[in-house]
Amino acid sequence: MKEKVDLVVVNAKVYTVDDSFSEAQAFAVQDGKFIAVGTIDEIRDVYTSDQLIDADGRAITPGLIDAHCHFYGLGLNQQIVNLVGTKSFEEVLERVKEFHAANPKSFLRGRGWDQNDWEVKEFPTKTELDTIFPDIPVALERIDGHAYLVNQKALDMAGIDWSTKVEGGEIVKKWANGYSGITGVLVDNPMTLIDSIMPSPTLEDKIRALKDAERISLNHGLTTVNDAGLDRSTIELIDSLQQAGELSIKIYAMVSNTKEDVDYFINKGPVKTDRLNVRSVKVYGDGALGSRGAALKEEYSDMPKHFGAMITPVDEIEALAKKLASSEYQMNTHAIGDSANIAVLRAYKKVLQGKGDRRWKIEHAQVLTEGDFDYFEDGIIPSVQPTHATSDMYWAEERLGDRVSGAYAYKTLLNKAGIIALGTDFPVEDVSPFLTFYAAVARQDTSGYPKGGFQMEEALTREETLKGMTIWAAYSNFEEGEKGSIEPGKSADFVIYDKDMMTVPVEEIPTIRAEQTFIDGIVR
Repeated sequence: MKEKVDLVVVNAKVYTVDDSFSEAQAFAVQDGKFIAVGTIDEIRDVYTSDQLIDADGRAITPGLIDAHCHFYGLGLNQQIVNLVGTKSFEEVLERVKEFHAANPKSFLRGRGWDQNDWEVKEFPTKTELDTIFPDIPVALERIDGHAYLVNQKALDMAGIDWSTKVEGGEIVKKWANGYSGITGVLVDNPMTLIDSIMPSPTLEDKIRALKDAERISLNHGLTTVNDAGLDRSTIELIDSLQQAGELSIKIYAMVSNTKEDVDYFINKGPVKTDRLNVRSVKVYGDGALGSRGAALKEEYSDMPKHFGAMITPVDEIEALAKKLASSEYQMNTHAIGDSANIAVLRAYKKVLQGKGDRRWKIEHAQVLTEGDFDYFEDGIIPSVQPTHATSDMYWAEERLGDRVSGAYAYKTLLNKAGIIALGTDFPVEDVSPFLTFYAAVARQDTSGYPKGGFQMEEALTREETLKGMTIWAAYSNFEEGEKGSIEPGKSADFVIYDKDMMTVPVEEIPTIRAEQTFIDGIVR
């Protein structure tokens, strides 16, 4: 007699992503886990189920893992002005006015502008915002999350004036083209002065944000997301929603680097449930390249005497690294510029001697100097976002000059580290993991630019890319024993696609759709 199980899937092209990257045709699921994987006959001869899926030859992979994103931030962004894709500052202003007319707010927020996409590739000023919104505070966040444009009302409420000084960033001032004074652009640490006057989201806002982010993520085949920076209250809300069955997506939560929250979780120890894993701390080393906040060893090629800045001073990074090395927690540090990367890598090496398998990560690992890549041979994991390369390639050489040859160097990082974890950094980039896959393999944007690809020696193969979005990402989370591949005993997280990302013409990869996303054997 055949064994009855919860689900049987047959007639599929299953990329198991096991150690040999083998393919299968079918599998059986019971109690949320894969219990058998093999040919159609091997599965149907042994198992039966009331729920039988004939995949009709479609591709199936393990559930996709986004190794670096801002899941909660994506959800909150659904409640503010969407400025992504604006082609001019005038378009930014129009969107803000339209949003406010439809959704009057006491504090007006937006996110997504990028001056590099405009004809005039310069930071805007607050002049127009002051005219349009003289009495309502406005804060418009740059797409990378590393700069605000705010109006005078917001500056006044935050107590920011000509004399205000904040280390680790910049209050941008301008003396040109008829403008003199504070422009309203704040880069990195000064942004916290604005954060302190923003209304906090209500509990209802937070729940709606998490559910909106889950809906968007599941539609793209994501079954686990690594949220790069959450406070204690949000982590606890996620846990309660998951336990109540109101949130099904799995979350690897990085604790935001505040002393109170870090001390709380270190003392508590790792938190692990079937859907939540809290065992890491997210640290900001420097700022972003697009806003010239990334910390470089030599001055910016397009801004003499400007080197960017560390958001967290090197001595504080070293002290925190020492503290976390004595705990069970992983340290995951944002490092964009070559100066920030080497500072963090040295701190890691210093404190991890003799500490065994710690799997600390460099988030982004975006610009490195030859020789500094060697640090990744010591068990440090690069966690990168391939679409950053195809978004930044239009202006990266302007910022870096010849140093661009050591930027977005994913193949070099993989060769040194042995693995590479892949993500999107959404909502900085689009949520779609298929754009991640395409950027990693083709090193082009969706228009096919540049012809032949951007620094193609750093492209990944399709197999390496799929591993980076599944088993290697799981490994980076200490979860390779429970997810990341389709093997007996692992959680039945998997995705059925309309096209096969491993075989379709490369230009079709961005158009792939996740037709069904399963978590623990249940379609979500």
